[in-house]
Amino acid sequence: MNSDSDLQIAGDILEVPHLLQAPREHPATVAEFVGLARSIAADRSQWEHLVQYDATSRWYHRLRTGPGYEVWLLSWVPGQGSGLHDHGRSSGVLTVLEGALTERTERGTRALGAEAQRVFAPGYVHEVVNDSLEPAVSLHVYYPGLTEMPMHAARCAVAEVSRAEPS
Repeated sequence: MNSDSDLQIAGDILEVPHLLQAPREHPATVAEFVGLARSIAADRSQWEHLVQYDATSRWYHRLRTGPGYEVWLLSWVPGQGSGLHDHGRSSGVLTVLEGALTERTERGTRALGAEAQRVFAPGYVHEVVNDSLEPAVSLHVYYPGLTEMPMHAARCAVAEVSRAEPS
């Protein structure tokens, strides 16, 4: 019968270099980009003092860049939204830092509270809106860096709003 106590490591595990991975200076996988977003979110000193709110349009600030990626900080006052769009050839990680946002896609509507994360592939079409009565702050990681944000017909967004099933 096996149990956790039956497993023992003989010798010094640090002497087995092929089992150890050197830490990367910059993220390169989806999991590492998610981890980057989580580490920035957890360290409020990196972003909290930068946040501004603009009643006329979404406020945004490029927080960090690395080889082939960008990290953006955005604020959303109630009622502000992105419009229906995709991110061209960029993949991304959206993390809600404060408040709540709503994401609308052709598949339905999803509420995103603080600490919620969404990972998306190139060409993913969505709309993000602050439907709440409080401001919101979000963090966006794009790989490769965001070079385009094609907008899509608003008629699709109206159809999506009427399909308010959770996904």
